[in-house]
Amino acid sequence: MVFSSLTFIYVFLPLTLLCYYLSPVKAKNYVLLFFSFCFYAWGEPKAFFVMLAVILLNYCFSLFISRFDDNRTARTMLLALDLIGNLGILFYFKYIDFTIKTFNHFFNRDIGLLNIALPIGISFFIFQALSYTIDVFRKDCEVQKNPFKLALYISLFPQLIAGPIVKYHDIELQIDNRHIGISDFSAGIRRFILGLGKKVLIANICASVVDDVFSSFLEVNSLTLWVGALAYSLQIYYDFSGYSDMAIGLGKMFGFTFLENFNYPYISSSITEFWRRWHISLSTWFKEYVYIPLGGNRCSKVRNLFNIFVVFLLTGIWHGAAWVFILWGLWHGFFNMFEKVTGLNKVGKDNKNVCIKIIMHIYTIVAVFFGWIIFRSVSVKSAVKYILAMFNLYETIEVYSLAYFVSTNSILVILVGILFSMPIFKLLQEKVSWLKNQGRGAFVLVNVLEIIFYLGIFVLCAALLAGNTYNPFIYFRF
Repeated sequence: MVFSSLTFIYVFLPLTLLCYYLSPVKAKNYVLLFFSFCFYAWGEPKAFFVMLAVILLNYCFSLFISRFDDNRTARTMLLALDLIGNLGILFYFKYIDFTIKTFNHFFNRDIGLLNIALPIGISFFIFQALSYTIDVFRKDCEVQKNPFKLALYISLFPQLIAGPIVKYHDIELQIDNRHIGISDFSAGIRRFILGLGKKVLIANICASVVDDVFSSFLEVNSLTLWVGALAYSLQIYYDFSGYSDMAIGLGKMFGFTFLENFNYPYISSSITEFWRRWHISLSTWFKEYVYIPLGGNRCSKVRNLFNIFVVFLLTGIWHGAAWVFILWGLWHGFFNMFEKVTGLNKVGKDNKNVCIKIIMHIYTIVAVFFGWIIFRSVSVKSAVKYILAMFNLYETIEVYSLAYFVSTNSILVILVGILFSMPIFKLLQEKVSWLKNQGRGAFVLVNVLEIIFYLGIFVLCAALLAGNTYNPFIYFRF
C-alpha cells in the first residue's frame, strides 16, 4: 500500500512542497525525484526495485539506440530487445498466473501458480518508459543522458500509480525548463481538491453500493441490479477522473502541465467518440504506438478493422489478467468496428438533427453501461448471469431489497453524479470567469466564494476520510 490519503495530504505533500520550493533551481528535480522514490517505496519496497529495473533498462537501450543513428537495422533490433524486456517484466508480474490458469483449464493440467504480487501501477510506468524509448527510436525527442532526469519522468509521483500516462515528448522540455506562478499554483490546488471531491464524495459512496450489489447479485431483484450497474458506471468515472484531476493539479503545483485524461465521456454520441473522451492518455498511447504503426486507417478496410481489433484487444489485456477485461476490450472493439463499417462514428458527431443525436447518445450509453457490467464482474459467467437477471431471465432469490443497499444519501450522490457527468461544472466555471471581469467588487466577491467552496469540499473530504478507512482506487491495480 502507498501512503494513506490523510498521511499524503497532511504530511507527505506539504513536506514535499516545502522542500521543493526551498531548494535551489538546480536541485528541484532531484528533490522531486527523491520524494517520488519515497512515495513508491513506502508501501512497495520490493516493487520499487522493479521500477528501478524498468528505468535502467530503458535508459540503457535508449542510449544504445541513439548511438546507431544511421543503422536502421541495429536500432530496430535494440528497440525489439527493449520491448521484449519491458513487456517481459509486465507479463511476469501481471499475466503469468493468468496464463498458467488458462493453460491448466484448457489442457486439464495442475501447474501451480506463482502467486506473484502485482507492483502497483506497473502498467502505467512501463507504458511511460516505452513511450520514451520509442520516441528516441523515432527521433521524436533527444535521448536523455542524465539517468536521474529520466527516472524523474518515469517515477514522478503525481501520476505514477494510476496515470494519466504521460508521453515523454509531451513533457520533455518541462523537465529542464518549467516556471510556476501563484496563479498556476492556486489552479493546481483547485484542481486537486476538485479531484479529491470526485473521489471521496461521489466515487467512494457509489462504491459501497456497488460492492454490496455485485457480491450478492443473485439475492436481489432486477431493479437493484440496474441501480448497482448505474452506481458502478458513476464510480469508475469519478474514481478515475478524480485521480486524474488530482494528478494534473499536483503536476501544476510543481510546474508540470499534464494533458487532460477525461472530457465528459458520458455525453458521447458514439463509442468512437467515447474513446476520444475516456482515458485519453491510454487511447492516444495505443493510437500513436500501435494503431498508426499497424497502418491506422491508411490501408484497406479489412486491414483497418484488424488494426482496431488489435488495439481494443490490447486495451482489454492492459486493464487486467482476466477474461472479463479481454471481453470488455473486445466488446468496445466490436462497436468501434461496427461504427467504422456503418459510418455511425460520424452520424452523431455535430449532427443538427436532435432526434438522431438523442438516439445515438442512448445507443452509446447502453453499450458503455453493459460493458461496465462485464468489466466489474468477477468472471464472464457472472457477467452473463448478472445481465440476464437484470431482465428477469435468470432466476434469483430476493433476500435483500433495494433499500438494504441504497440510502437517501447514496441516492442523492447518484443523482449528483449523473448531473455532473455532463459539462455543468464547466459551464459554471465559464460563468465564474465572466463574473470576475465585471469589476473589482465582483472579482473580490467571486474569489471569496470560490475559496469557501473549495475549502468546504476539502474539509468535508478530510472529515469523511478520517472517519472511513474504505477508500479504494480502482485503477491502482492496473
